[in-house]
Formats: sequence, C-alpha cells, structure tokens
Amino acid sequence: MTGVITAGVDGTEESLAALAWAAREAVRRDLALRVVHAWRFQSDAAAEVADREAQEEWVRAAVRDAVTDVSGRHPGLRVTGDIVEGEPAETLVAAGAEAELLVLGSRGHGAVVGFLLGSVGQQVIAEARRPVVLVRAGDKASAEVAGHEIVVGQHGSPEDSGPALRFAFETAAARGASVRAVRAWTLPPVFSYSPASLKLLDDAGGLEPYEKKALAEALAPWRERFPDVPVVEHVEIGSAGQVLLSVSGRAQLVVVGRRARRTGVGARIGSVAHGVLHHADCPVAVVPHE
Repeated sequence: MTGVITAGVDGTEESLAALAWAAREAVRRDLALRVVHAWRFQSDAAAEVADREAQEEWVRAAVRDAVTDVSGRHPGLRVTGDIVEGEPAETLVAAGAEAELLVLGSRGHGAVVGFLLGSVGQQVIAEARRPVVLVRAGDKASAEVAGHEIVVGQHGSPEDSGPALRFAFETAAARGASVRAVRAWTLPPVFSYSPASLKLLDDAGGLEPYEKKALAEALAPWRERFPDVPVVEHVEIGSAGQVLLSVSGRAQLVVVGRRARRTGVGARIGSVAHGVLHHADCPVAVVPHE
C-alpha cells in the first residue's frame, strides 16, 4: 500500500499523541491515514477483560473511537482502522513496510526530555524498512510553527545520508519549514591519515573546509529538487548526537539515519539515533539506509 501514513495505537496517551501527529502529517502530505492496533489475547489475571470476544470488542471499539475522533478533527482525511492479531513488534514492522512512514508513541523519559523506548519500540525502529517517527505524550501542534526547523543529520557520503535528507526535505516542503543540515566531525587519530586522505584535506584547505565541502555536496541534489526549501548548513566539531541535540531546541522534528546492526541478541540501532531518541524534546524520525 502506498500513499498511507500508519499510526500504531494501543489506547495509551502516548499512542494518541502519535495518532494526532500522524493525522496532521497525512493532511499536509495529502496521504491517507491507517490506524493499526496490534492485538494479542491476554488470558492472564492482569487482563481487564478475561473473555476473548469481549477483549476483541473492547479493542475494536477503541480503534473505532480513534478513527471517529481523528476524522472529526480533519474532515476530508481518508482514515481506516485495523486490528491485527499478532506479536506487536512484528505486526508494526509489517504495517510500516506498507506505508510511507510509521508513527509510534513513546513515554517521556521521566523528568528529562526524550523518549523511553520499550523492547517493542526498539525492535520496530531497528527492523523497519520505512521511516519511523517517535512522538512523546504531550507533544503539541503548537511546536509546528513558522521559524522552527527540520533538523537532519548528515554523515559520510551523499549516498550514505540520501534517505534521511530526502525525508527531511519532503517534510520541510510539506510544512513550509526550513532544513538545518548538521554534519559533525571529530579530529581523527593522526595515524589514521593515509597519503590519499591527506591530499584530499590539502585540496580542501583543511579539516573544517573539507567537512563543509562534503556537506554541500550531499545537499546539492536535494537543494535542486526542493528549491523553495530554505537550508542552513551547520558544520561543527563534536559527537554527532551531541551536536544534533544542541541545535534541536527550535526543531519541529529531528531526522537521523539508521543502519541496523545485528548482534547475538537481535538488531540494534546506532549510537547517534539512540542518543537523539533518548534526549530530544521534539518528535524524532529514524530513517533506515536503503
């Protein structure tokens, strides 16, 4: 399915905030909205309703109410609701694969801003093939105002960061916002320099000019494709996560790339995405590398 934004809901305040965000984004992008509840029958004593049919009806009623509410807020928005029985992470990954993006809610990180990711959220982010946006409970539309930027991290070659840059520019174009493209760099160990890399640095005039040139080259095709989107090029020495967080105070959305890493205990997201997710005070989009 294309032309759809999918929001995962479970009746919590966090998922309702994610649904509200997804609905606004669907209106901006002229896309349909799909509301998905990943459901498993709970037969234990902790379940509020022990009967399977009663549980399923309760879930269906919650989804119907969510669809009715969002349709009332956004007349003309195409909204559907689905209940899919299965493991939550697997169900949401599959639902996200059929959409332009998947939107999920996350609890605030205690008294500190950021996201508290459970095992389901971490697995979905690590395995999703499409962008995943995390929205905290309490995130309001008032943050999506003129002057607030779409912040995106750029690293490596233009190909490495292409998916994240594309998502950031598409989002900015839909909102009439600007893009702040951030490239962080650190001083490499002197012994890592090769003759070829030293020549590249000499040709560029030094380390910082080299990084600025790399960022400009990565942005060039997206500037051409989205000429009406204002762009701020931000190059700063420091760790990527810290630099992104330092400029996120006026961000509507922070966009980071993700290359999943497989370990003996499953997929893991990179340290930059992990750090931004846990400390950003606005929604965060995690975009997988293609």
